[in-house]
Amino acid sequence: MTWQMLLSLGTVLAVLATLAFSRIAPDVILVGALAFLMVVGVLTPAEALSGFSNPGVMTIATLYVVAAGLKETGAIQWLAHRLLGQPQRLRQAQLRVLLPASGLSAFMNNTTVVAMFIPAVQEWAGRLRLPPSKLLLPLSFAAILGGTCTLIGTSTNLVVDGLLQSEMNTHLAMFELAWVGVPLLIVGGGFLYLFADRLLPNRQGALEQLERAREYAVEVSVLEKGPLVGKTIAEAGLRHLSHGYLAEIERHGHLLTAVPPETELQAGDVLIFIGAPECARELRRIHGLRPAGGDVRKLDIDHHRRCLVEAVIGPDFAGLNQTVRESRFRSRYQAVILSISRHGKRLPGKLGDISFQVGDTLLLETAQDFVDQYRYRKDFLLVSALNDSTPPDFRKAPLALGILASMVLASASGWLSILEAALLAGGAMLATRCVPASKARRYVDLSVLIVIGASFALGAAMTKTGAASQIAQWLMFRDDLAPWLALALVYLMTVIFTELITNNAAAVLMFPIAVAMAEQLGVSYMPFTVAIMFAASASFMTPLGYQTNLMVLGPGGYRFLDYVRLGAPLSLIVGTTAVVLVPVVWPF
Repeated sequence: MTWQMLLSLGTVLAVLATLAFSRIAPDVILVGALAFLMVVGVLTPAEALSGFSNPGVMTIATLYVVAAGLKETGAIQWLAHRLLGQPQRLRQAQLRVLLPASGLSAFMNNTTVVAMFIPAVQEWAGRLRLPPSKLLLPLSFAAILGGTCTLIGTSTNLVVDGLLQSEMNTHLAMFELAWVGVPLLIVGGGFLYLFADRLLPNRQGALEQLERAREYAVEVSVLEKGPLVGKTIAEAGLRHLSHGYLAEIERHGHLLTAVPPETELQAGDVLIFIGAPECARELRRIHGLRPAGGDVRKLDIDHHRRCLVEAVIGPDFAGLNQTVRESRFRSRYQAVILSISRHGKRLPGKLGDISFQVGDTLLLETAQDFVDQYRYRKDFLLVSALNDSTPPDFRKAPLALGILASMVLASASGWLSILEAALLAGGAMLATRCVPASKARRYVDLSVLIVIGASFALGAAMTKTGAASQIAQWLMFRDDLAPWLALALVYLMTVIFTELITNNAAAVLMFPIAVAMAEQLGVSYMPFTVAIMFAASASFMTPLGYQTNLMVLGPGGYRFLDYVRLGAPLSLIVGTTAVVLVPVVWPF
């Protein structure tokens, strides 16, 4: 073994140990490893940085912009409310989660899909008197399984396809993985449908308690000719919000109190919700509702620049002891008051008739630069924006979905490569203002791209120094090892790496080892590289292996053993099915 080989192996082991057992950010660890391999002369600068020009990495970066357009227009919520429906029993709810989540994640970013579905699933859990723990982990697992069905379903598929393009001068088609991905989805989804209820605990999520939050009364009206007209309160998903509850309905000048869930909504109904400030954010994301006050529509601020802000009135506030109407608040501050809280409690009565007092907390809809503008002014004691509170522009949701469909069609038909189609789709999202350029930049997750790009340096070092071939020889404990057994070893090793470190880094590290094993066996490398795609995505046993698993940890009230209890048998079923089917589609 040469010193370069030993150094490469030592670097890989150090990276694995640091990723698994330290709290240092993965991008810092992998960039440090890249720098070390370049400085000691194992890799040239061009070899060390080649990952950042890989087509797979650039495709992932571009798809962040496409996902941003889908999120900003509320396209996924728009679809979710139509696909999820209003199930009455747990089994129906599970099926309504598994089918749409897996279908959407085949074409959209898994993280975005799960983030949009979590509030809907929490609403179900409250209405059906079910613990969210029975639904949220199956949601994450369904999104992971759905992502294996297409080339763009998960970033791991794009990373390995990028390696195939750069190292082997070949690539996969958009739906080529579906020959194995769809059977995996059917088998895995069937297991979740039959056994998730039995294997998951009966546990509540860690939701914020309303009595401990600042309480507001938020008024919204039902749009004429909107999707909510004629639906009952329960069917509209308004019965159990995460951060508030429906207190009253104002209809034709009459006030309806203690409204039953079967009450049908009519055009022009004013719904009065009581809850935490996040309740206003939830309501803005429901298609068919708009703020009841006309002042919001008069606000001269572009839709994508709006957000929700809390502001506490200070002693130098110009409108003290004046009513909201008298103070001309909207004209003076370019902000509209949605609700006022005093001493942590909502103030009853008409908003325009409330007089301002020092210490009142205002819930505002205003421009994103409001916080910077008034943070150090004496009008307000405290100013803070609610995270992710820009209201979706539902008018552009069909346009965003049309752009996504065009991208998939152009790539699947062979007219354009997946990178070219993604670049055009991202450009269309920006050109049509589905997402502004300033927001699109914030959606691009640089840390993930840096992790992927830097991981390529480790793979390059293992290939160049022969370390990958050496590891392949160690794995082949017999000279006459059967190809299917070698494939199973590659799959198992990838799954272990994925559970310990990031899925993309695991795929990049295993790629040269898999290719070396195929060469030593004298068989095709394709079944081995495709097996890596499925194994790196099949992270079911820990909350850290896949981002969506971590996202449902708090809302579902899960513990580490909950993932093992449901994820271990699912990993075994999915792994066995993949190892059997992959050589059938891509023969040795």
